[in-house]
Amino acid sequence: MKAKIGAATVEVQKGDISTMEVDAVVNAANTELVMGTGVAGALKKRGGVVIEEEATLQAPVEVGEAILTTAGNLKATHVIHAAVMGMDLKTDPAIITKATQAVLALAVKHKLSTLALPALGSGVGHVPPAQSAEAMMEAVAAHLKTGPTSLKRVIFVLYQDDAHRAFVDTLKRVAGVQ
Repeated sequence: MKAKIGAATVEVQKGDISTMEVDAVVNAANTELVMGTGVAGALKKRGGVVIEEEATLQAPVEVGEAILTTAGNLKATHVIHAAVMGMDLKTDPAIITKATQAVLALAVKHKLSTLALPALGSGVGHVPPAQSAEAMMEAVAAHLKTGPTSLKRVIFVLYQDDAHRAFVDTLKRVAGVQ
């Protein structure tokens, strides 16, 4: 599913974010930037430990902040690590919104045009996919509508069926598409 928001295209795809060929993929991180399971584990497995090594040199960060690293062996150029939870593994939609805004600010700072994001907080953070979709999609839409931005294409890449459905439904509503 695709929709135009501002000057950019926003897409929702089912798949593996670690295979995306974009300027940056987003990692759902903890404040210590240690890459364990889920999206982080997939990115580390495919991209190599260099991603985690570079990230942990910038740790710790506050919940809601984001940092940028190289992408190792990934097809992406960079990884943006969005700290959506502390080491307690707890998060909520307000933190997901703040972390998404931090990701978007970094993307613009580094003049990135393509960005792939997972459903932040919906794995070990236990936030329902619909709440993650709402928080993230609203933040992305607000960013794209208020510009200026370097982003031309934002892709939400979801691994689970329920997350994919939630993000498609939210994009339809936010973009006014039937």
